[in-house]
Amino acid sequence: MSDIFREVEEEVRRERLEKLWKEYGDYIIAGVALIVIAVAGWQLWRHYQDQQRLKASDAYLVAEQTFQNEGPQAAEIAFDKLAKNAPGGYANVSRLQQADALLASGRKDDAMAVYKQIANGDDPILGAIARLRAAWAIADSAPKADIEALLSPLSDPASPWHYAAREILAYEDYRAGQINRAMNEYEKLGADSKAPSGIRQRSMAMAVYLKAGGDQNVGTVPPPPAAQNPLAPAPAAPNSNGQTPQ
Repeated sequence: MSDIFREVEEEVRRERLEKLWKEYGDYIIAGVALIVIAVAGWQLWRHYQDQQRLKASDAYLVAEQTFQNEGPQAAEIAFDKLAKNAPGGYANVSRLQQADALLASGRKDDAMAVYKQIANGDDPILGAIARLRAAWAIADSAPKADIEALLSPLSDPASPWHYAAREILAYEDYRAGQINRAMNEYEKLGADSKAPSGIRQRSMAMAVYLKAGGDQNVGTVPPPPAAQNPLAPAPAAPNSNGQTPQ
């Protein structure tokens, strides 16, 4: 009896599947086709993206070589083109390099505009780097208040960039003649084991320099005596009357 019931169940199941296939078979085929097309499209898109990244990588290396071989003005043009056409990551880094090239070619205002654009963008890492480079670019000319405003997002002790920001602000104190304040900050940075080694070394060197009075104005160095012309005739010796012959 069990075999008969099993055959009946299989027959009923088969009839139901045939009915479902007649009603929804076309939709199932279309759905499968869409999935296949979507997967193929995704694979093609990934291949295209990979190719674009490879092209951007090559172009970026060429732009860096242009900076070294042809100078910042030619490199700025190359980095500007990359910033406009390269995939996201390369575009952002190229924009930062463009600002560096502008600064190196003497176009400080244009460089600062690009630095600030990056600083206010969506990439927190490149934004922090742009703020630091912009601060150093104007460290010898801008008021300290402007530098502090530029670096304020990095000044929080929880920020991994706050040591670099503190170094710039210590330099601003030194530049403004606040020697004791600058020396104290340099000593703290130099003694902080959590600070990057480069910042510690520079800060210790500045602290030693300021302690030794390296900031003091010791006046001007007198010019050396005029060199004697070895071909000039020697002065005549005085005669017995104590007079020098003419």
